[in-house]
Amino acid sequence: MLSVFHDLFYQPAIFPLLTMARETERVRLGPAALNPQTLHPVEIAGQAAALDLASGGRAYLGLVTGSWLDRLGLDETRPLTRLREAVEIVTRLLAGDRSGFSGECFTLAPGAGLAYTPLRRHVPLMLGTWKPRAARYAAEVAQEVKIGGTANPEMVRLMRGWLGEHGPRIVVGAVTVVDEDGAAARARAAAEVGMYLDVVGGLDPTLELRPGEPPPLEKFVLAGTPEEVAAQARALLDAGAWRIEFGTPQGLTTERGVGLLCDRVCPLLRG
Repeated sequence: MLSVFHDLFYQPAIFPLLTMARETERVRLGPAALNPQTLHPVEIAGQAAALDLASGGRAYLGLVTGSWLDRLGLDETRPLTRLREAVEIVTRLLAGDRSGFSGECFTLAPGAGLAYTPLRRHVPLMLGTWKPRAARYAAEVAQEVKIGGTANPEMVRLMRGWLGEHGPRIVVGAVTVVDEDGAAARARAAAEVGMYLDVVGGLDPTLELRPGEPPPLEKFVLAGTPEEVAAQARALLDAGAWRIEFGTPQGLTTERGVGLLCDRVCPLLRG
């Protein structure tokens, strides 16, 4: 499965997705992803329920622990505990459970709940992670696990090993730039990914980088001609990815890039 997406990693609202819900009929919609460190689980539950209602039951919820939180002066300790508790609160609220919750990071008073009945009592969950402990937790509660910022088939294979053969589906997403001029596409992708390449490069345990060695660009972007991007995507699918998210800016211009993805890349991946 392939998708073109707008990265909502640090946007605290799902308003753009509500607009998409009005303009679409079949596609699944969800933030990829929200962070319970910067957005309280009660707010996350409410936004997930609102999107599910607006889309007629097509919503999913993506959650991550996040990076760069130190720049906001936020506590980065116990990220998995915070994620677990956020999932528990969201799950209870969507299900109509008003028994309350008392955890290490979050509390919810008995009687607290959503102000209206959600369309569905469960919204499919996607957890984003690069790490084995979080992957093992995701295998218990999530329908999808996203490796954000990778185009590396070896990372997909490693994640499948962490999740188990029958674990959640694997989603990969990366900066994507497709153009007839492959060199120009790769140059644009390098500029786009530069702000976080050092972070994601350090998360990939399949790479054996020497101190000071820059991460290989091709492992973190989908870039080049339509044929080259299709080959990269095919390698990810063959490695075990179920869904590929073609991230912004998609091309030298978004309109041109989306057109090439739909008309040239996707047909090469069918069949």
